[in-house]
Amino acid sequence: MIIAEFAIFPTSEGVSVSKYVKKAIEEIKKLGISQETGGMSTVLEAETLEEIFEAVKRAYNAIVDMGAKRIHIDLRIDHRLDKEATIESKKRAVQ
Repeated sequence: MIIAEFAIFPTSEGVSVSKYVKKAIEEIKKLGISQETGGMSTVLEAETLEEIFEAVKRAYNAIVDMGAKRIHIDLRIDHRLDKEATIESKKRAVQ
């Protein structure tokens, strides 16, 4: 599995952007990939980079469609090739 953490939000729409983030997360959920949203970011778990990039693209397009003029995206990807990793296995490793 590939684990990715990303945050996406408009920087042009004032101080309250939760409606934009909510719409972005709704679009990600439609893909059916494993995801967990926290207070500052969303963690994705997918088989391929293409699935990760598709999730980010859908989130981005959702915010663009809402009329945002400037969007900030942070994306970090962890692809462990020596063994299977999941969101849950990563959380267990730090407990």
